[in-house]
Amino acid sequence: MQSVNPATGKILKDYKSLLKDELDECISQGHQAWLAWRKTDFEHRAELMRKAAEKLRAQSHELAKLMAEEMGKPVKQGISEVEKCAWVCEYYADNAEGFLKDQPIVSDTSESFVHFEPIGIVLAVMPWNFPFWQVFRFIAPALMAGNAGVLKHASNVPSCALAIERVLIEAGFPKYLFQTLLIGSELVPQVVEHPLIKAVTLTGSTPAGSAVAALAGKSLKKTVLELGGSDPYIILEDADLKHAAQQCAKSRLINNGQSCIAAKRFIVVDAVYDEFIQLFVAEMEQAIMGDPLDKNTTLGPLARHDLRDEIHAQVIDSIAHGATVLLGAQVPDRAGAYYPATVLANVHKGQPAYDQEIFGPVAAVIRVKDVDEAIYVANDTVFGLGAAVFTQNKELGKKIAAESLEAGCCFVNAFVKSDPRLPFGGIKQSGYGRELSAFGIKEFVNIKTVYVA
Repeated sequence: MQSVNPATGKILKDYKSLLKDELDECISQGHQAWLAWRKTDFEHRAELMRKAAEKLRAQSHELAKLMAEEMGKPVKQGISEVEKCAWVCEYYADNAEGFLKDQPIVSDTSESFVHFEPIGIVLAVMPWNFPFWQVFRFIAPALMAGNAGVLKHASNVPSCALAIERVLIEAGFPKYLFQTLLIGSELVPQVVEHPLIKAVTLTGSTPAGSAVAALAGKSLKKTVLELGGSDPYIILEDADLKHAAQQCAKSRLINNGQSCIAAKRFIVVDAVYDEFIQLFVAEMEQAIMGDPLDKNTTLGPLARHDLRDEIHAQVIDSIAHGATVLLGAQVPDRAGAYYPATVLANVHKGQPAYDQEIFGPVAAVIRVKDVDEAIYVANDTVFGLGAAVFTQNKELGKKIAAESLEAGCCFVNAFVKSDPRLPFGGIKQSGYGRELSAFGIKEFVNIKTVYVA
């Protein structure tokens, strides 16, 4: 297993993958750690979780540099990611006990209540695009609920994966309670099927989620899946177009365009199409492509060359089927897995830019005649992770977001983002279950009925 800098192609470090016997031993050690951890109280767990937040903040620059070198995230964005990880740790330290307190239920007996208890080791299969945040939004609620965790991180971010384990150990969490498993995809079935693994959470592509869910289903193990997305952003006639253009461009370019909840399809009503396009292209043109370690860079390389080439193939295919280029769409003549900010117009069904998720800084603009057609096009996708609508009629925006858009996270006049206080997840081929908030911590507990006669 190798750590490779996508900006230079330089191998940063080689790692030895775990063997099958070593993997079983890790899981057994994790189970033993969990047997003691499940008996700890919320006050003790919260103390350690707050220490983890302190460690993250103290090491934010170091960890951001690690992300920049290993997967190309601009270092300023990496610092923000680490800060967000600290926030989620503190959020669950403050709120887990309240979320999981016994809930009295009136029934036909003298006393009945719901009790929440931990289930054991949860396997997390995580992607490279937010190598710290994706993990901490799982592990903070999991550990606060009294569970243990093992992480199968993406194979191109092993240094980030090990750094997460190190931070938790430094914070005082018991050894083996959370473990990074340096394994390839071929050993994931062995982990999923292991009798001491009680549930699985996965963030990644729809095919990966489907495969892991099938494995877990055979063993009757619960899964939470946060998968791909092709988020639609609707721009209505009365929208503040300058604000909309800024929000849309920011969402499309965050993390070099490599985000499941990034804006990907921009659906603009005819009356303001030309004006919005002019403003939007101007915003996209401001992206500064360069070394992710440079504080001025806003658009770093994609995580791997093969991912860059796949995105370019989707763009070329879309152009061949009628899309027109307003910006970008050419592979830069430079070292590294770079791809420019790109805007495609005349996008329609049958093009990859319409039908598929493009996991990079490529915006697909779609012209529609009115709000009804905009809603239809927004929902005309197999995905359902995030969506947004821009209008100065907030009541209309709320109605569209709440009642018309088929997605798990719907925003009005803002780009879609995750927040520890709000449930996060999707529908359709974007997955199921929820992370974050009170809903997320209850995904991996035994919701137990207690009935006292």
